[in-house]
Amino acid sequence: MRFIEEIVVDEFLPTFRSMLAEELRERGLTQNEVADVLGISQSAVSKYVHGDVSRNERLLTDERVVELVEEIADGLASGDMRPVQGLVEAEVLVRRLEDGDVLAKLHEDAVPELADHEATISVHDPDNELRSAERVLTALRRGLRKIETTSGFAGLIPNVGSNLVACLPGAAGVDDVAGVPGRIFDVKGRATIPGDPEFGVSEHVASVLLAARNGGSDARAAVNLRYDPEIVEALAAAGYDAVEFDADAEVDDAVGDAVDATPEPTVLYQTGGFGVEPIVYVLGEDVEAVVEAIRTLV
Repeated sequence: MRFIEEIVVDEFLPTFRSMLAEELRERGLTQNEVADVLGISQSAVSKYVHGDVSRNERLLTDERVVELVEEIADGLASGDMRPVQGLVEAEVLVRRLEDGDVLAKLHEDAVPELADHEATISVHDPDNELRSAERVLTALRRGLRKIETTSGFAGLIPNVGSNLVACLPGAAGVDDVAGVPGRIFDVKGRATIPGDPEFGVSEHVASVLLAARNGGSDARAAVNLRYDPEIVEALAAAGYDAVEFDADAEVDDAVGDAVDATPEPTVLYQTGGFGVEPIVYVLGEDVEAVVEAIRTLV
């Protein structure tokens, strides 16, 4: 009696780890850094990199395995992805490969009697909350790195500071929206990001994004910029639908009415109110779309 988990340990794990160790070394990480990221010893890394482990040819050449190894290696090497997301993504792939796929076939090879049965085992949900949250955080890190190095972005930051936010697919409140703790500020002409993105740290921009979604928008990300008629005009000229909302009204009502008035607006703005700084909000289907909009302005 041999369990499929044994196939994972004996066939998938050494193959996957050795591929990932090789890719990380090619991206400039030292053996010590690779060992820390993978949670293994330096001697194990050395064995993986030098081919001193048995690797399964079917897994070694599987396009999905190859693509995931490269994606995780890119993310870990750049710092955009935390090891926990790499683990979650690998776990999801393992579950998929176990479910009537290559790992199931390898299991059948090891236990031929299984081939007589057509039933498969339901395994982990690939759309679980942890995976979704880690993907949101990874997208934000990438977006923040891009705007941090975008010349001229600092000039778009309002006095209250900017925030780049993104939400979970079924976001119901600010705790489901991730952003920069403390916001992004202009410090001597440079956009300064005080910390790694977290969930539940953006009350203001998150509220606008949630209000837009409650009004029917499919937006999953947003950023706030300083208001200037020329900024609104530039975004409109670039093809983004812009609509104004009332700064003195409740956010849910004002933003909801604005979204209802213009099908899928990507730019919302208010020109100020009593004690309220005028602000432009750029919405997008994802962080990448919002960053692309920002780059049309600089």
